[in-house]
Amino acid sequence: MALTIDLDVAELAATRFAISPLSETVACLQQLGGRERQASALPWLRWAEDELARAPLDLPWTWPLIVNDRPGWPEFLVPAPRGAGPSIEDDLAALRRTTARQVRRSLGRVFGTELRGTTAELAERPSEGVQAIADELREAHDRLIAPHWPRIRAVLDADVAHRARVLATGGAAQLFDGLHPDLRWRDGGLLLTGDRPVHRGPGGLVLIPVVLGSPHVLVKRSTSTQTTIRYPARGRGALWTAGTQPPADGTVRLLGRARAGLLEALRSPATTTELARALGVTPSAVSQHLAVLRENGLVDRDRSGRRVLYLTTALGTSLLGG
Repeated sequence: MALTIDLDVAELAATRFAISPLSETVACLQQLGGRERQASALPWLRWAEDELARAPLDLPWTWPLIVNDRPGWPEFLVPAPRGAGPSIEDDLAALRRTTARQVRRSLGRVFGTELRGTTAELAERPSEGVQAIADELREAHDRLIAPHWPRIRAVLDADVAHRARVLATGGAAQLFDGLHPDLRWRDGGLLLTGDRPVHRGPGGLVLIPVVLGSPHVLVKRSTSTQTTIRYPARGRGALWTAGTQPPADGTVRLLGRARAGLLEALRSPATTTELARALGVTPSAVSQHLAVLRENGLVDRDRSGRRVLYLTTALGTSLLGG
């Protein structure tokens, strides 16, 4: 039986995209806890495990909520972002606004009526617990996400820019059909595999691309904020491997080593500055090579706010042999 989310015209008009550093933080803790581990994220996971072996994280309030034998986790941990690209401070401020009633209802939906240990303590002292959870998630973000955030953000920005083009050229139906193979737009609503109802929050949907999260579409079934749909971002599979392998000899002979290396690095989106830093060359040299690659249809670019992101095109990827 399909899970259906009905949207009227006003709700569809209010539907938007957002990027959430807090969503990535919760997803990374799930990865570390052995839930929804992705082969594409193994390089990050090895790095994170080494980092935590050096200096462990203490998450007494947060860890039991995320890593347990339940199929879900309390929805208040990742409230719907208020803007398109909030900071971790914005996300955590929204988390800290969670009321005691919202905390208890969320815990009940996940853990039932017989709460034990941390969940029972959180239900008894929700205000104190939420503040402690926000502090723990901030430390987890700073340790595990922040060092990689520019690269993660580039993938997320490129995904949103791509979806915006799809919406502009193909409309909402094509946008939703292209988000994930399990998600479809049919007769004024979204269809997703599942058999539990969705109790939507106020306003339209918030569509959140995720790099470190599940390969599936995750819909908040009950929420006190807008209903979020988290889906795997395009290009996330190449994020941790882009530029780590030398380009093929044939590509080097055709383009030259510098441009071939640049094309390989752009399997994952990046800015000129990020490319210059990664390749150890000047930004002006990168710009010159990018101009040639763009003229020949091997890379493309998207603007996200003040940032200009470059990414290998399908033709460029084919030339690289991927």
